[in-house]
Amino acid sequence: MVNYTQKEPLQKMLKKERYAAFIQHFSENMPVAETELAYETPFQLLVAVVLSAQCTDKRINIVTPPLFRDFPSPEHLATADFDELFPYIKSVSYPSNKTKHLLGLGKMLVEKFQSEIPSTVDELTQLPGVGRKTANVITSVIWNQPNMAVDTHVFRVSKRLGLVPMNAKTPYEVEKQLVKHLPKQHIHVAHHWLILHGRYTCLARSPKCHECQLTHFCRYYEKNVAKNSAAKTV
Repeated sequence: MVNYTQKEPLQKMLKKERYAAFIQHFSENMPVAETELAYETPFQLLVAVVLSAQCTDKRINIVTPPLFRDFPSPEHLATADFDELFPYIKSVSYPSNKTKHLLGLGKMLVEKFQSEIPSTVDELTQLPGVGRKTANVITSVIWNQPNMAVDTHVFRVSKRLGLVPMNAKTPYEVEKQLVKHLPKQHIHVAHHWLILHGRYTCLARSPKCHECQLTHFCRYYEKNVAKNSAAKTV
């Protein structure tokens, strides 16, 4: 097996070598990577992911225990009304819209899917409040399907590392690149690798480059940190 931890000049690293270095690092240092949303059932995960849009997992994990206690199934959501549900999620982002989404989601799950969580992206995206990103999360986390959910962390980190081109403008463009170049068996866990790295190390405003162990193949580091450090020593 080739060791991709060597500090090779980035301009000499091929894309397949960059992906190999990425997979090698996280396979060795974070072999188990999971969502930080707290859930026990596919239904709970679906609700939590819908609520997590433009909100932190920490906030969602505070909100969901009483919500899951009092609305433990699609049937409970389907028979609830706005004024009953809203107080449970009023502290999350866009609570009015998300209340409407959950009410509609519960009804559709009961009426169209016999209260079962759909296992395909196409079916999941029929549900209110469920876009492609959410559907990719559900299918990859619950069924380990090779689907890549691209949130702000995945979008940022994958481009900084050089896994996808910097000119990729949409989450779908990034998703297609990652799915194309990652081995199928790694796609569902690579989603979490990228998210967790972005959440705790490769921060949006002040990335912790000097703590990062990926600088040997990171384009952002080469362009913004290594070159600046070299200029200061001249």
